Amino acid sequence: MITLMLIVSGMAQAHEVLPSIMNLSASEGSLNVEIDVNAEALLANVDLSTVEDTDAAENAADYDALRGLAPDEIETRFADYWPIFFDNFSANADGTPIDFAEMDITVHESENESVIRISTLRLTGSYPTDATHFQIGWDSAYGTLIVRQNDVDGEAYTATLNQGATTEPFLIQGGSLQTGWQVFGAYIPIGFDHIVPKGLDHILFVLGLFFLSARIGPLLTQVSLFTLAHTLTLALAALGYVRLPGSIVEPLIAASIVFVALENIFTKGLSRWRPIVVFGFGLLHGLGFASVLAEFGLPDHAFIPALIGFNIGVEVGQLAVIAVMFLCVWQALRIDRGANEANQGFALYAVLLIAAVALSILNPSGLQTLAEGPVWLFTGPLALIFVLCIGSIQLRDQVDAFRRIVAIPASIAIAVIGAYWFIERVFL
Repeated sequence: MITLMLIVSGMAQAHEVLPSIMNLSASEGSLNVEIDVNAEALLANVDLSTVEDTDAAENAADYDALRGLAPDEIETRFADYWPIFFDNFSANADGTPIDFAEMDITVHESENESVIRISTLRLTGSYPTDATHFQIGWDSAYGTLIVRQNDVDGEAYTATLNQGATTEPFLIQGGSLQTGWQVFGAYIPIGFDHIVPKGLDHILFVLGLFFLSARIGPLLTQVSLFTLAHTLTLALAALGYVRLPGSIVEPLIAASIVFVALENIFTKGLSRWRPIVVFGFGLLHGLGFASVLAEFGLPDHAFIPALIGFNIGVEVGQLAVIAVMFLCVWQALRIDRGANEANQGFALYAVLLIAAVALSILNPSGLQTLAEGPVWLFTGPLALIFVLCIGSIQLRDQVDAFRRIVAIPASIAIAVIGAYWFIERVFL
């Protein structure tokens, strides 16, 4: 179990896949577009919709080779790539495709090779002067695109495109500004997506809270304090009152995972200091959430709805993680607490184990899209949980069978992964 989860951990921590950001402005039939992208990922044909870190891509070697080239080399190579780019990007005015007569790229230097290198694409095209609406399309393989309208008389338009979406038609001269409720709704999936499937470190922390005790009292206390804390720092960071570099926050988040997991191993039940520690670590995780939110940006006209929507998405994601794990171990917990249902438990976990193994092997494309990566990253650890639950049922006559056979081994695995992430984020 630990080996498999370490593989997962190594594939999820660089956080290199960032949204592309488009700024567009139009005047008297001329459209100017600037898009900040990861040019090397596009040239290497990395499917940015399925990975959170380019190291996890099938063609990661091609991406790394391009990362080693000088900026002018990337700019030269992109000159041949433009036709492919326009197969994956579209802009139209009143339904008529816009032809871009001018395009160029500037590759910006990064501070070091571990930091993504941003490139700016500049496009100039023409549209009929009597047109009233623009519409932007973006291929799913290019990941997330944030569309921002500039220099308009009316209210500007903003949108976030995922999974190959196309914007709704928006007014060229402005006035298509999303309402607060629309922004609120748009930011809920962004928050959820940061937990499931992209936030493996946050998932493991929440599971660390769960495996201390699956009883509602201790679990509700921990989750409530964690939620309160990260909501506080997320809001303060979004407002600009608190700022801490990722080089400090990310290792501390990894350390928080190790701490809660180790306490699960050596402490039975909710200790006096555990709520305080969970609250403190929640403050750190809030700063981690804030860094993600900063990548997407918060619209000035609907700052509060966007912030609340993102936070609700995070909460729903956390509760989904807890709910799934609770359903996975529920039968083993019932039997550990005295239910005479051993045969039903064996049958249930045998079926679940077979299903998890089958999904891991088959790796269906639909689930790959939902998981944004190989299905086994999630079904593999679940299969091992089912095996541990079978062991717990088999040894149900022993005291604290579930804790010793399921909760403690799971916590050990979580602690090992957290320790690996800490070392990776500090020294590697």
